[in-house]
Formats: sequence, C-alpha cells, structure tokens
Amino acid sequence: MTARPGDMDSAAIDRAAGVLRGGGLVAFPTETVYGLGANAADGAAVARVFQVKGRPPSHPLIVHLGGAGQLGDWVEEVPATARLLAERFWPGPLTLVLRRGRRVPLEATGGLETVAVRVPAHPVALALLAAFGGGIAAPSANRFGSVSPTTAGHVRAELGDAVDVVLDGGPCQVGVESTIVDATGEALSILRPGGVTREDLEAALGRQLAVPVTSHVRVPGQHPSHYAPRARVVLVAPEKVVAEAELAQESGHRVGVLLPPAFADTEVKAHAVVAVPASIPAYARGLYAFLRELDQRGCDLIIASPPAEQGLGTAIANRLRRAAGPRPAA
Repeated sequence: MTARPGDMDSAAIDRAAGVLRGGGLVAFPTETVYGLGANAADGAAVARVFQVKGRPPSHPLIVHLGGAGQLGDWVEEVPATARLLAERFWPGPLTLVLRRGRRVPLEATGGLETVAVRVPAHPVALALLAAFGGGIAAPSANRFGSVSPTTAGHVRAELGDAVDVVLDGGPCQVGVESTIVDATGEALSILRPGGVTREDLEAALGRQLAVPVTSHVRVPGQHPSHYAPRARVVLVAPEKVVAEAELAQESGHRVGVLLPPAFADTEVKAHAVVAVPASIPAYARGLYAFLRELDQRGCDLIIASPPAEQGLGTAIANRLRRAAGPRPAA
C-alpha cells in the first residue's frame, strides 16, 4: 500500500502506525532520504529490515524518535554536549551515538552497546512517530550498498512489495543522510558527514570536532562501497571530467557524466550528461536522483568530480567517494 501526499490524512498515518505495531515494515519520508522503518523495540521486526535490505546484521540502524524528550527511554545517559546538540539541531539531520538503553534490542545496534538516535524534520515522519508512540529503527529504504531513495517511487522500484506500507511525502529536501556524531563522551567526533555541517556543529559547541578516518564505533554508511549505482563510478579533478569521459566513451563504455558547474556550457561526447547544479544544497538534493538517472539511461561508467569539502559539499564528496569505492566480487 502506498499513501500519497493527497491521501496523507490521519487515517493513513494511523494505518501505518498499526502496521509497525504488528511487526510490519513502513517506508516513510524524512528530510534526508526515505527510511525503511520497523518497531525499534521489536527484535524480530528489526531483523526483517535487515532481511529485506540484504544488510549485514553487524551494521547498526538509526532509531528515529518523535522528540528529544524521548531520549531517556532509549539511551543509558545523555551527556551535556549531546543534549546541547539535540536542543540546537533536532528535529533535523543529525544523529547522535549514545550508550544503549535496555529498551533497544541488540538487533538494532549491530550487537553494539551504543545506539544511533535522531529526530527527523519531516511532517510525515513526525506524524507517524507521534501516532506510533515509540521509536522507529530505520536505515535507508533501498538494497544494502545501493543508491539511497529520495522519493517514494525510488522505494517501490527497488523494494517492491517487500514493504508493507510506503508513505509518500514527496521528494526529500536535504537529499543526503544525516550527520552522525559520536556523543558517548565529552570528546565528540564526526563519524559520517551529512545534512548538518561540521562548521555548524563547531559553531554550536564553540570548539573543533575530530573527524577520525576510522572508529571503533560502527555506524551506517562506513562500508567501503556504499550509495553506489549499478554503473561504476570514477572520480577525477573537475578540469579532467570532460577528457576522461570522452576517452572512456571512445574505449567502448556507455559513459554518464556528472558535469561540474564550471563546465556547464561544454559539449561532452558521452552517452548521457547530467549538469550538476551550482548550488551545493541543490546538488545534495539531486545527487541520488542523478545517479539513478544515469543507471536508467544505460550507463556502465560514471565520471564525476567531488565538490570542495566545505559545508554540505563535504557530505556530497563523501557519498561520491563511497559510490566509487571497491565493490565485492560478484
């Protein structure tokens, strides 16, 4: 069942909440990407999320809450710095990693004693959380490692009838996943860049944050190959995108190009070209749809260039690097 924006009355939300209470799966919109949700307190329902996605059970999920006031129900303690960030950025695209409370099954944490939590900034997600009354464990609503969905159509195209209900809240407004911060102690660190920028976090805290290359805390999005289309992704410097694309096209590839804004007026001999918006927020909003479009147009190779790593550009660059990462052997 798919509930579309015009049908999104309280009855549709209540039906979806009932599905969650019964151990079913609901795909729902957030400001970042669409999530594949299950009752976070139901280990069997959470296990079904992993099964539908083909996600390794060691990869933790994010527990979505209706408000910061529910934190005490799901975590062991809330350090002062974590509370400050929650007050500043929730609802919003920030995930905090804290010590797991007893209510959280280990299925949702990948066996860890930490849990990732956030409050989404989307009216449909918040209405669902309010109607359900509990936490919703939800990764992105797609097959593990593939391009995240930013529309309800993406969810249905990839997961089909494996999802009991899809709530259609329109296109996601941020377009890349939440920023994940390890807040288990006073020395906070960014484990995944996302919709809240490092600069904004540091301004709120009044100090710099570490961005470790590796971490003992496992969180979503750390797999070497992630957010990946079917086509292989190759990253080059902006000024080399056109030449690399044309060379690969001449070599027999069906090349897709994410054309940097500085070269928007350049004619490229390639199978398909998508002009990247000059606005970084617009690029983030469209990134996953662009990758899906190039897949749908039959490309087997995508040439792209990461934007400058500042602000939201850091998250886009991270997703492109993961998309270009080494893939497991078929």
